[in-house]
Amino acid sequence: MQSIAAILSVTELFDNLSKSQLDLVAAICSSAEYKPGDVLMKEQESSDGMYIIARGSVEVMMNPSFVGANADENMEPVVLTELRQGQVFGEVSLVDQGIRSATIRVNQEGTQLIGIPRDKLIKLCDTYPELGYKFMKNVAADLAFKIRNTDLTIRQYQLLLSQSKPSEN
Repeated sequence: MQSIAAILSVTELFDNLSKSQLDLVAAICSSAEYKPGDVLMKEQESSDGMYIIARGSVEVMMNPSFVGANADENMEPVVLTELRQGQVFGEVSLVDQGIRSATIRVNQEGTQLIGIPRDKLIKLCDTYPELGYKFMKNVAADLAFKIRNTDLTIRQYQLLLSQSKPSEN
C-alpha cells in the first residue's frame, strides 16, 4: 500500500505542496478500510472533516424528500454519482461546519479512505501559512469548479423544462 503522503501527492487538493508539506498533512491523517453499505456521512448532519479515496469507490446519494414539498418522506435516496480513487468528499466542511448536502455510502469491497479532521488541518494551516495558502487556494479552485458544473447542470435542466412546456395560445 502506498504511503499517505504519496496518495496526497497525486490528489488535486494537495497540488503544489512540497514533500515536507505533504508529510506534515500526512501526519494528521488516518487511514481505514470500509465495506459495501458502510455509510460514512449522512445528508443534513454536521461533519468535521474530509476524505480522500485511496482505493475503491463510494456513492453520493440525496434524499428527494429534502428538496420537494410534495415528496414522500419515505422515498429511497437517489444515487447522484460515484466517486473513485483519487477523488475527495467532505471538503466543504473545511470552509464551514455546515450540514452535509449528501449521504456518502461505500459501494466497493476493500474501499480505503484517508480521513483528515478539520480542526487539525486548520491548525496546521495556521501554523504553516504557506502550506495553508496553497491548500486553501486548491480548495477554492475545486469548489469553484463544482459550482460552475452545478450551475451548468441547472441551466440545462431549466432549458429542458422550458422546451417541454406546452405553448400558450
